[in-house]
Amino acid sequence: MPRHLAFLRAVNLGATRKVPMAQLRQRLTDAGFEDVETHIQTGNVALTSRMRSAAKVESAVEELLGEWCGFEVPTMVRSPAELHALRAEIDSTPTFFGPGSRRYVAFAKTEVSPSARDALTAYEDSPERCRPMGRDLLLEIDGDFHTARLTGARLEKLAGTPLTARDLKVVRAIDEKWSTP
Repeated sequence: MPRHLAFLRAVNLGATRKVPMAQLRQRLTDAGFEDVETHIQTGNVALTSRMRSAAKVESAVEELLGEWCGFEVPTMVRSPAELHALRAEIDSTPTFFGPGSRRYVAFAKTEVSPSARDALTAYEDSPERCRPMGRDLLLEIDGDFHTARLTGARLEKLAGTPLTARDLKVVRAIDEKWSTP
């Protein structure tokens, strides 16, 4: 059975979007997923399923979360091999800024169009840069993520698809835990 890595968007932010990871693991197991694991509280899930299609896994997880939590949770699914290849590509990509800048991966729900890619890479005179990496995005911010302009709703609007961002340190930890052969 294939292993899938699911990245949940906007869970455990504020008081109204709480998704306890222990309960999530149990709900997913009860729904027929196997070997369910989570990494930290931000909605990083590894699971095994008879479903081969990432899109089917995304739909099943989203439906379960919508019914259980009462709010929509966009879910982006990658295979362990896809995550490992993404990390390798990012690790071989030179940084835009010097020491102290932070890198993030924004996992995209759907492909980012060529025109959206142009809009995302147009930020040249700011302390923020975006680089498409396959269907996902590499963000580099020379400052604080929470005050950056090229994040959240603005980033999603430019990309034209739901996104969920993870610090590159978290992506590396997930890759080492669940992807690395």
